[in-house]
Amino acid sequence: MYELEVRRVFAAAHQLREHGGSCERIHGHNWEVYLRLCGSQLNPLGLLVDFREVQAALDAAIGELDHSFLNEVPPFHEINPSCEHIARHIFRRCKHEIETPDNGDLRVGSVKIFESEGCSITYSEPDQIQES
Repeated sequence: MYELEVRRVFAAAHQLREHGGSCERIHGHNWEVYLRLCGSQLNPLGLLVDFREVQAALDAAIGELDHSFLNEVPPFHEINPSCEHIARHIFRRCKHEIETPDNGDLRVGSVKIFESEGCSITYSEPDQIQES
């Protein structure tokens, strides 16, 4: 099994609704995002996948978030823009872009986000067993 990881950073502000603490006030972060992919099949060039393809998928997922007030960006206009929800959102956006029939068994393994130095969350989904 191979694991590939790319890193990107984006800046955005948010406020955690009904938090009851200082995080309920508008504040910003430089979010550091790590997208990890897993797979066992290499393409004819000997690559799991081209890094540029992975970077493009991650750039698209965070592009709508970068330099924004997350509370106004769907789906965070309805759910709290917590680090946990942001990680799940990026995971699912990248999964949709990357997990295609052309990419063999390539799967999004996890998304890890650092909200600040030393504070991170990792989101992954269990492998789903498909019934015939």
